Amino acid sequence: MEGSNTLFHAKFVVRRRTPSHLRSVSGCGSLLVKMAAPIDLELKKAFSELQVKMIDTQQKVKLADLQIDQLTRVQKIAKLTHTEITMLPDNTRLYEGVGRMFILQSKEEINNQLTDRHKTADEKIKELEQKKLYLERSVKEAEDNIREMLLSRRAQ
Repeated sequence: MEGSNTLFHAKFVVRRRTPSHLRSVSGCGSLLVKMAAPIDLELKKAFSELQVKMIDTQQKVKLADLQIDQLTRVQKIAKLTHTEITMLPDNTRLYEGVGRMFILQSKEEINNQLTDRHKTADEKIKELEQKKLYLERSVKEAEDNIREMLLSRRAQ
């Protein structure tokens, strides 16, 4: 059937006739359709990849935010505990909770452990912030690449 196209929809087939003024002259229209299809497929593929990348990045950024929140809580607890311990007299017996038991520790050892926790949490927070920036930058670059592809297609 020249000038008609077929649409498959659910359980039945619908045939439409292309109006005579839209029919191709000596097959030129089919050439345009064949050339446009790879471009559309390429753009469709790029958009689907961008969508997958965006979803993945958003999940990773949310995870990083949760980890940062948890680490800031650890920092805050370590800081508060450190300030409370420094106000205690030197001869006070201090115990560290380990599982279900408590171990007698010196004031210096507990202070050192608290400062180590604070430092490691601070380092991890910095790493997570850098990771978030990298993820956001990579998504922005992917968006820019697709914009450039669209602009180059429009220019052609």
